[in-house]
Amino acid sequence: MFKHVREDIKCVFERDPAARNTFEVLTTYPGVHAVIFHRCSHSLWNFGLTWLARLLSTFARWVTGVEIHPAAKIGRRFFIDHGMGVVIGETAEIGDDCTLYHGVTLGGTSWDKGKRHPTLANNVVVGAGAKVLGPITVNEGARIGSNAVVAKNVPAGAIMIGVPAHVARSSQDVNIKKRREFAKKIGFDAYGVSQDAADPVSNAVNCMLDHIHAMDGKIEELNVALKQMGADVDVSPLPELELYNIDSEEKNTSKTDDGVAVKDDSVMRN
Repeated sequence: MFKHVREDIKCVFERDPAARNTFEVLTTYPGVHAVIFHRCSHSLWNFGLTWLARLLSTFARWVTGVEIHPAAKIGRRFFIDHGMGVVIGETAEIGDDCTLYHGVTLGGTSWDKGKRHPTLANNVVVGAGAKVLGPITVNEGARIGSNAVVAKNVPAGAIMIGVPAHVARSSQDVNIKKRREFAKKIGFDAYGVSQDAADPVSNAVNCMLDHIHAMDGKIEELNVALKQMGADVDVSPLPELELYNIDSEEKNTSKTDDGVAVKDDSVMRN
């Protein structure tokens, strides 16, 4: 247990830039206090001292504002940032290197006994105010956005947002590299604005890039087939892209990596 506590304290410095030294973390971080109390109460629970374990967890809630049932299973290097309002249910299971922010609930959706709380795999981050409900699994490396409500299994590496939560983006999406390369080819970068844009807009742009990329591939295949049939196929480069710069009166032309000329025009003013 003490080895796990030392790891819990050490991991704070990796995830909170405000942490200055071990003494400060030990004396002023309620999330760390809550985890230490839980390590103790969980040991008492495993020894069969359930009432004493519940008493200690109740005291921890009063001191830290974090409620963790002593039967909950928590892995190594667990960090609760800020802590206030966090609730972790009896049958919840949390893997290694997970992070929870304030206001997070790992709750149940049923009054039936048995497994009724979520399971978090390794390296999961749950944002402030998020609710993860029911006997579901949040797979490795997933991220739950702030105030999201998750009631279904979450794929590995997914980013979940909204109410009810849906996948905003997956780090394992095999189309990401293809989209980026094709967007660069046509002189457009959807990824430079997708973090600031609303999720439906970003999703629509990504779908459009996938469709354009597929059309581009079909046209290339068609050109090859026509040339083999002896047809005279126009293989001229893509047309020039007109880019307008409102801060400049001059038109500049540059080339992309594909050798396509790009012009920079100023916007005409009255």
